[in-house]
Amino acid sequence: MIVVLVLALVAAIVLARSVKIIPQARAGIVERLGRYSRTLGPGLSVIVPFIDKVRYTIDLREQVVSFPPQNVITEDNLVVAIDTVIYFQVTDPIRATYEVANYIQAIEQLTQTTLRNIVGGMDLERALTSREEINSALGAILDEATGKWGVKVNRVELKAIDPPPSIQDSMEKQMRADRDKRAAILTAEGARQSAILTAEGEKQAAILKAEGEKQAAILRAQAQREAAILKAEGEAQAIDTVFAAIHQGRPDQALLSYQYLQMLPKIAQGDANKVWIVPSEIGKALEGLGAAVGKLGAQQTNGDTAALDESARSRGRRAAQESDERAGQVLQSTESEVAAAIAEAADAARGGFGSRQGRTAEVEAPSPTGDVEPGESPRA
Repeated sequence: MIVVLVLALVAAIVLARSVKIIPQARAGIVERLGRYSRTLGPGLSVIVPFIDKVRYTIDLREQVVSFPPQNVITEDNLVVAIDTVIYFQVTDPIRATYEVANYIQAIEQLTQTTLRNIVGGMDLERALTSREEINSALGAILDEATGKWGVKVNRVELKAIDPPPSIQDSMEKQMRADRDKRAAILTAEGARQSAILTAEGEKQAAILKAEGEKQAAILRAQAQREAAILKAEGEAQAIDTVFAAIHQGRPDQALLSYQYLQMLPKIAQGDANKVWIVPSEIGKALEGLGAAVGKLGAQQTNGDTAALDESARSRGRRAAQESDERAGQVLQSTESEVAAAIAEAADAARGGFGSRQGRTAEVEAPSPTGDVEPGESPRA
């Protein structure tokens, strides 16, 4: 009975050592008497017990290994700490087992040395802004070096690049200064654009205003031109009308002399007319008026009939009375010189330039024979 139990135990041990189950995506390295024999695939496998031995079970899946931060000196002698992450996969379990003792440690050391070489040729600014370049260079070097180990490096990533605290502070100040600079530039550009737009708007407004003023000036000039034309035409028509009326009335010398005497008060009107000059035409007017009165006196001296004499006297008296009345009106509106001239005209109407009475100012009338020289004016 004991022998049976021993045999059963030995059979179980032999069965256990001869049957191996390999999980999926793994590979078993079988050694026979210390020498590589074969590679077991996933599933159930039978080996020779006590002779064959599964030395290693290699994981064939892609693996991710994060290495601790390592200090790297840049080209400008600044120390930065860099964290790396490696994505790799075992493609040849035999080489991964026999070509390198620990492929993970070997990849870590190779990553450190390669990273120092790559970052050592860059300054800090380039190292911070060239991560993709570093990843590509590092992945290519690692893939080439680990190929003989049966390991393929699929991807390398720099997880962090940490410069010293003092450098970080300086970089923050620099970034802040750059941002302030960009903000100032944008503000200046905005102010410039605003000034340009404002100037263009003012220019357009000035142009429109000038055009409006030009059109208004043109319209005003045209209106003034038309008004001047209409006014000139009206004055021309008025002159033509007056001239025609004068010629139709056929005025004589006596009427013109009388009208001239009527205009004397109007000449003297106004508060500023303190001193004025009697024109030379006043002598001709008085002469014409005296000639008219002289004709009446000649009719009286020729011995006409009594009825004609009486009629002439009455007309003379009426003419004298009218002259006195007009002279009185002139005396009320003019100064002493005008009053003297009108009084002499009244005396001439009564008796052909009678005796001159004393006045405040004397007026010399032209002689009946017209001895006043041309261009000479009577003195007031």
